[in-house]
Amino acid sequence: MMQDTAAPPAPLGLDPVCGMRVDPATAKHRYAHDGHEHAFCSAGCRTKFLADPSRYEAQEHGAHAHAPAEPPRPKVETAAEWTCPMHPEIRRSGPGACPICGMALEPRIVTAETTENPELGDMSRRLAVSASLSVPLFLVAMSDLVPGAPLQHALPPIALALGQLALATPVVLWAAAPFFVRGWASLVNRRLNMFTLIALGVGVAFVYSAVALVLALAMPSAFPAQYLGHGGLPPLYFEAAAVITTLVLVGQVLELRARSQTSGAIRALLNLAPKTARKIADDGTDADIAVDAIALGDRLRVRPGERVPCDARVVEGDSSVDESMLTGESMPVSKTIGAKVTGGTINGTGALVIEADRVGADTTLAQIVRMVGEAQRTRAPIDRLADRVSSWFVPIVIAVAVLTFVLWMVFGPEPRFTYALVNAVAVLIIACPCALGLATPMSIMVGTGRGATLGVLIRNAEALEVLAKVDVLLVDKTGTLTEGKPELVAVEPAATTNADELIAAAAAVEAHSEHPLAAAVVRGATSRGLAVPKSESFASITGQGASAVVNGRRVAVGNAALMNALGVDVAALDEKATTLRAEGRTVMFVAFDQRVAGLLAVADPIKTTTPEALHSLRDDGVRVVMVTGDARATAESVGRALGVTDIEAGVQPDGKSAIVDRWRAAGHIVAMAGDGVNDAPALAKAHVGVAMGTGTDVAMESAGVTLVRGDLRALARARSLSRATMRNIRQNLFFAFVYNALGVPLAAGVLYPLTGWLLDPMVASAAMSLSSVSVIANALRLRSTRL
Repeated sequence: MMQDTAAPPAPLGLDPVCGMRVDPATAKHRYAHDGHEHAFCSAGCRTKFLADPSRYEAQEHGAHAHAPAEPPRPKVETAAEWTCPMHPEIRRSGPGACPICGMALEPRIVTAETTENPELGDMSRRLAVSASLSVPLFLVAMSDLVPGAPLQHALPPIALALGQLALATPVVLWAAAPFFVRGWASLVNRRLNMFTLIALGVGVAFVYSAVALVLALAMPSAFPAQYLGHGGLPPLYFEAAAVITTLVLVGQVLELRARSQTSGAIRALLNLAPKTARKIADDGTDADIAVDAIALGDRLRVRPGERVPCDARVVEGDSSVDESMLTGESMPVSKTIGAKVTGGTINGTGALVIEADRVGADTTLAQIVRMVGEAQRTRAPIDRLADRVSSWFVPIVIAVAVLTFVLWMVFGPEPRFTYALVNAVAVLIIACPCALGLATPMSIMVGTGRGATLGVLIRNAEALEVLAKVDVLLVDKTGTLTEGKPELVAVEPAATTNADELIAAAAAVEAHSEHPLAAAVVRGATSRGLAVPKSESFASITGQGASAVVNGRRVAVGNAALMNALGVDVAALDEKATTLRAEGRTVMFVAFDQRVAGLLAVADPIKTTTPEALHSLRDDGVRVVMVTGDARATAESVGRALGVTDIEAGVQPDGKSAIVDRWRAAGHIVAMAGDGVNDAPALAKAHVGVAMGTGTDVAMESAGVTLVRGDLRALARARSLSRATMRNIRQNLFFAFVYNALGVPLAAGVLYPLTGWLLDPMVASAAMSLSSVSVIANALRLRSTRL
């Protein structure tokens, strides 16, 4: 026994075994040792103390005698740096626009707190003003189509024209200002993009209309008679400039909202970690500290139900830890002295004292956050399609418009300037980027909507583009191929017991336990219509099982370790137990009054839809690879049942991402399907991440595709949808370019020398609208495409 001088007693109010605070005045469980009375939270802690008082006193008071000095804190990155999602090399100290593509920058480091997106707020305000002015402007411009033209009879043409100018001016000069700034930047940086087209289309339509209105008022003879309409005014395109601005702003707002959701996965991961930890001081007292203040070697107390604050090693206590948020596995893992625990996981019913061995950016959770963030900053080629096309389309259109103006000024009839200006404007208007800009997003919008009706949520265009090209599917086992919820699958009673009696007695004991295996036994009894008797004197032995008195006899349910501790001989059932374990089952022995009564086997059943889904995918040319953290025997058992021969078993939480890298390096187009937090980096790094809708929020946030019902059969339908959508996008781009290929030469006046025919700018505007309508109508066909 240790003397008082060697190991001072634990401070009053602390259980020396588990470290929980206990009121000495009311504690039911006490024990005096070496003249000092200790209070315990439960009989179990008192029993452990009686077995070895010196050990617990030494652990409680001697472990901090040589505590390591606190190391320097790692530098914490802030969200002050902003970057472009398409060009990560662009770094700025604040929000703004990318000088290469014009896209809004976003914070490089995501924080747990949701912050307002300044770009989204600005674009939303501009959209509200633009839409409120564009709607009446459009109605005024189109009012001459109303039978009887009442507005034209009520107001003189000049009043209507000035009204359109008044409505369009704030839309173009204020709401569209960011587009002009980015369009100008694209010229300065020699990186033409969609904003070049937008600024050109909006600017030319407005400037031409304003100049034409002023010229018509100042010099009515400046325009040929065929170009003058009602009231002696030339065609005006104020409504075109305003409506184009409004439509582009709608697209910007929708894009920014979608982009803001991509940080949801990282934010959900960050929120897994607790904000504070309970640090044990050298004198044995506890103090709450911020998680960022944890240093290597700090001893921390984790009470039942709390999240583990960092990666650490258990130095006192035993418990079961729910790691499902990290691994996707539903069964808690037993943790005893020396075991490793991971930050963000949830402690069960026991109290733990842990010693921090990985903190800050070195923790498993922080590394997962980093990997998800890096993977999410990659973008699909389809996101750059418009910019690549614009890089040659815009210069050609501008060159054609300038050439048109010059040729009409040199060779055209009088008034040459008017002919030159009108035809150059017709070229620019008919080449407006509306159809080109709508070609991809309209198909994506309709395709993703169709996917939702099929139970497939598609988060981004990249997933929709690449899904049809996938040739390797890496698939998690638990919760993806299987139900993710253990069930009672086998009952083996001993010679003196019948199956119903065995199940009912075991369920009576397990009814008091919160363990998933216990819940499976209780569900098994209920599903068989058995009456579960009452039990009393329940006792739980962490990591081994439980016992209780049922109908006057002591019933114990647990593993072989529990049976050995109770002196129960299970040799008669060893062969059956071995067979069941080889089949991937978890075996629990049942004893009545220290005599073996039988065994129960629990397993995670395969989803009824999984065999059909894998068969369809294999027929479609997809190679299926099972990736699981389970033991190889369990994994191979499931693989045999499903016909899966490619199996990666015993994979650590951070190993799935490496497996994705390996298959990608081999030249395959890889999809990863999973449902757990540990799947998140692999889901984000794969060409296409597929999450189960029945899984964790983090997995769904990280994936490009979510199967709402957790049914892999929907993945085959999603591949057909991918093919149909990409085919539709190519058709839309064809429509957009055909209109430009035919319309631009006509607008330039190539037929004038032969026929004397010119393309009226109004006709050019109608053709521009028709091209957009054609693109939209074609995209809408996806709603009824047979998959």
